[in-house]
Amino acid sequence: MTTKAPAASDTLSLTRKHHETVELLIDAEADDDQVQHEKPVVKRPWLLLLGLVLVALNLRPALSSMAPLLSAVSESLGLSAARAGLLTTLPVLCLGLFAPLAPILARRFGSERVVLGILLTLACGILLRSSFGEAGLFAGSIMAGASIGIIGVLLPGIVKRDFASQAGTMTGVYTMALCLGAAVAAGATVPLSHALGDGVGDSWKSGLGFWIVPAIVAAVFWLPQTRQRHGQHQAAYRVRGLFRDRLARQVTLYMGLQSSLAYIVFGWLPSILIGRGLTATEAGLLLSGSIMVQLISSLATPWLATRGKDQRLAILLVMLLTLAGLYGCLYAPLNQLWFWAVVLGLGQGGTFSLALTLIVLRSRDSHVAANLSSMAQGVGYTLASLGPFAVGVVHDWTGNWSAVGWIFGLIGVTAIVAGMGAGRSLYVNVTSEKI
Repeated sequence: MTTKAPAASDTLSLTRKHHETVELLIDAEADDDQVQHEKPVVKRPWLLLLGLVLVALNLRPALSSMAPLLSAVSESLGLSAARAGLLTTLPVLCLGLFAPLAPILARRFGSERVVLGILLTLACGILLRSSFGEAGLFAGSIMAGASIGIIGVLLPGIVKRDFASQAGTMTGVYTMALCLGAAVAAGATVPLSHALGDGVGDSWKSGLGFWIVPAIVAAVFWLPQTRQRHGQHQAAYRVRGLFRDRLARQVTLYMGLQSSLAYIVFGWLPSILIGRGLTATEAGLLLSGSIMVQLISSLATPWLATRGKDQRLAILLVMLLTLAGLYGCLYAPLNQLWFWAVVLGLGQGGTFSLALTLIVLRSRDSHVAANLSSMAQGVGYTLASLGPFAVGVVHDWTGNWSAVGWIFGLIGVTAIVAGMGAGRSLYVNVTSEKI
């Protein structure tokens, strides 16, 4: 069976837009008819909800915990800024490279079992990077990034499938867990390294290694979910033409560029602030506070963005807030840094949630949305990895942080251009066929 989506010039109805924005959680298994139409049986929803929250809490600490300790790690191991930039780049690169594996693994083993197995590989990656010197640091970062990339695709689908009637509420819970995990890790890693370490140059190992604990706890609470079966895969859909569609490429580019700025913040903002005179603890807390503020705009922006005829104005506003916050953190007086960190958080919470919203609004049905999500994450996160690496290279060349502002501007302006295309009220022009 072959069906063709409307041409890109067809506009979305306002009613449909409002309905679909509560379905920001894209299912990696949405191409499978049997799984989608089989009513899930959840025996203990409270245990599933607890497990989902614990798993989601682990999707950012491995990334945000490194940033406040990056200077200490570089000094301890003798890393140049370029190599430190590579260290911040590899996990983000793996988010994109390994995301397409998620649906394949889910079809073969089931989403619940894959999530459990990948939680254990995440724990192994955290252990590896905190215990085996420079080689372990890089290898563990790759393993952690790959693990997060796979779980990050599967978890929203499980949420959407098992809590379909509470999709809007669960979107908020999922976003809150992501922000909370990132914020706690950013703010607590340096104090933990001081409390658990031996006070010498490699005390950072304790701070990084601590995050194996929540990963193991999440695995323990997730184990009961692997005993339930949620359907057999029998009929699937193939979506053709996404990479040839201009609108799909614009959505992907916007996803990648806003993610690039986000992972620059995760990877480098504390180092920039330390270079400006803050302590590692102060820099970590400021990053933590900025991430917590993201929760406000990540929940409010999609709702506000669907009140107009399209999303272009919203994209422009949140990206301008993001750039203002970045430049404030880079150049403003030290006594204004918390203000600019709040501005940055408001902007980046909005850019991320809008990127997810665009995937839904630009897709005609769940099959297209699942494939567009895979494209946007796979290609987008791979593109995003270039930003943190470029920051490290530029800092290595110049010996200071001032020139990094050019990277912020280049990425931000390009994201606005891509967003002006992606924000138009159109559908991607693709073909869905049953296989």
